[in-house]
Amino acid sequence: MKKYSFKLIFSSALLVAIVLSGLLAPLIAPYDPNAIDMSAKLQGFSCAHPLGTDALGRDMLSRALYGGRASILLGLSATALSMAFGLIVGMIGGYFGGAADAAAAVLANIFRGIPGTCFMVAIAGILGPGIPNLLLALFLTGWAGFSRIVRTETLRIREEGYVEGLKALGAGPFCLLGKHIFPNMLPRIIVLFTARAGRCVLSLASLSYLGLGVRPPAPDWSVMISDARLDYRSAPHLILVPGLCIFLLLFALNLLGDALRDQFDVKSGEVKEF
Repeated sequence: MKKYSFKLIFSSALLVAIVLSGLLAPLIAPYDPNAIDMSAKLQGFSCAHPLGTDALGRDMLSRALYGGRASILLGLSATALSMAFGLIVGMIGGYFGGAADAAAAVLANIFRGIPGTCFMVAIAGILGPGIPNLLLALFLTGWAGFSRIVRTETLRIREEGYVEGLKALGAGPFCLLGKHIFPNMLPRIIVLFTARAGRCVLSLASLSYLGLGVRPPAPDWSVMISDARLDYRSAPHLILVPGLCIFLLLFALNLLGDALRDQFDVKSGEVKEF
């Protein structure tokens, strides 16, 4: 029986706890996250409001619980879209080679050569704020990294003896790609997914902080930080609470990726270059 490290178990449990807290927010949040109570504004930690209130008297615990839903959902969705497109482009280019490989490589190099943050800000600024445009910006800046690594893995696996043997037995290219090549690169893809998901969450927080992502009054961790700019000196919990939430999510994703890398014996250089 394969043993699992403490790091893998702890990071998985922490990530599951964060995800469940967001999913179950309507059941466990003590208040409506957008309910305004000016008589209770800028209160510190108390029994009525365990994490205090903001400048409009909204409960910080409720807003923190609801705020994780957008960060987690958008971060994972953008990563999944980027990974799916990068997988298709990388596997097709790496397996078939020739013109398909050249076209995929040129397209990926174009997007990899553009500064990611500037490109995301430009897209969100041109198309306007909103979740669909935010997903598009994250997708366009993320798929090329997946494509390059998938292409390299496909080139390596397609030269294996068993692949050549299956070709000789009449196996088609899409059968080989779906049933044999993809499963063999899946451990690396999972590790890369966790690494990229953390970056997407951080990029999402940056864009929302600039007003190009999730818009107020929607409860979101980065929006909470942006709203706290005027009052954080007198009420530091306004920044500490959402900042700690973002830190814990990124910590869980990065620790999980590191644990999976050790579990699957994936070279650390692949993740760093990604």
